[in-house]
Amino acid sequence: TEEVLHTYGPDYKVVFVGDAAMSPYEINMVGGSVEHWNREPGAVWLDRVTGHFRKWAWLNPLPESQWGYTQSIAITRDILEERMYPLTLSGLDDAIDALS
Repeated sequence: TEEVLHTYGPDYKVVFVGDAAMSPYEINMVGGSVEHWNREPGAVWLDRVTGHFRKWAWLNPLPESQWGYTQSIAITRDILEERMYPLTLSGLDDAIDALS
């Protein structure tokens, strides 16, 4: 991620793809990752990316009707200023509009 931030200017567009259905600890806590010891919470990295790039969007393959059941999706949407879109044709259209 550091290499991406140092290589690409703020005019590049970023698209995250994933369900964001992780443990809230992975987003909010040092050491909260289930795979390794993270020295910084995931939210810090999301803030770095969204602070560096002007345009971003998150495509979520889970049906939008299920987003409310996962605390981490709500946390991620908040960090991303609600720029999360369903991975559907309509969602892709909305994401492209947000990136334009």
